[in-house]
Amino acid sequence: MPVTAVVCTIKGAFVLRGGDARDDWRIDGPLFKGWKATSALRGPDGRWILATASDVYGPAVHVSDDLENWRQIENGPAWPPGGERKLTQIWTFAAGHGRIWAGVDEAGLFVSDDRGESWQPVEGLNEHETRGGWFPGAGGLCAHSLLLDPNDRERIWCGISAVGVFRSDDGGATWHPKNDGVPIVIEDKQHKNIGCCVHGLSQDPNDANTIWRREHVGMFRSRDGGDHWERIENGLPSRFGFPVALDRSTGDLYVIPLESDEYRMPIDGKLTVYKSSDGGESWQSKSAGLPSRHAYMGVLRGALDVDHETPCGVYFGTTAGTLHVSNDAGESWRQLDCTLPRVLWVSVHAGD
Repeated sequence: MPVTAVVCTIKGAFVLRGGDARDDWRIDGPLFKGWKATSALRGPDGRWILATASDVYGPAVHVSDDLENWRQIENGPAWPPGGERKLTQIWTFAAGHGRIWAGVDEAGLFVSDDRGESWQPVEGLNEHETRGGWFPGAGGLCAHSLLLDPNDRERIWCGISAVGVFRSDDGGATWHPKNDGVPIVIEDKQHKNIGCCVHGLSQDPNDANTIWRREHVGMFRSRDGGDHWERIENGLPSRFGFPVALDRSTGDLYVIPLESDEYRMPIDGKLTVYKSSDGGESWQSKSAGLPSRHAYMGVLRGALDVDHETPCGVYFGTTAGTLHVSNDAGESWRQLDCTLPRVLWVSVHAGD
């Protein structure tokens, strides 16, 4: 089946199209040349939605039905004028149950009920009682990870750096921190249940209570919707890293460990993907075809994705602008013939 990937970088977005065999890639772009492209998503109705950001003009939302003709949305997510909060960029989109959600920086959540044409703030999270204790991580105070329960319209999870994971069970009206079992990295004396630095989230589509969490201080799993978390690091060479991706057809998990908070680069200069086929109980290195010497790039939280085909295709981009593709569920890799700007986000869709 043909695969399309939208790669967001600090200087625009690029569209990759692969044939049925996923071995003949065409790269088009950049779209929005010179603009920071921060996130992209193909909605259930086939519409693509993409976010850009500018130090001068601020963030914007664009939509397209064909990845060629784009239209900027006039009423994108925005904090009220004159307030103290500044919306610098849109970090992520999530779509389901007829709604589109957007996580932003400065941390907050917005929702659209009309295919992204207009956006409303999610006050239950944006004005949460713990907000006075929210503290930015190195990447800013950003709401960067969203999960939607496929069987329950009311259940939503949001990950915020460096605050933690919140869950709503009533469609976004109220939110509760869900960080039990994850170490606090930034302590707030007033609010004891925040201060975790979540880096990424992934979820079992067949059991929404099973969630995997890439954290500043390790890899964690919850089997009860985030109420409790346990470490799952057997075989991982480092606790630090950003993205986590799940193949929904097999349940295989993929992460890319990096060397510590201080260095944020591949361990020993070897770029390596780690895979788990048992829900995170154990991890195995999958590096065939990846750079094994003098590889000192990073892989950011949104820069890893899978296509859910059989076998699964796995895709990631690096801070050095390289793109790496596996057609066999991570068993072997090849680098595409391009060097892009710093890669921020990779969004992959299989099918027409």
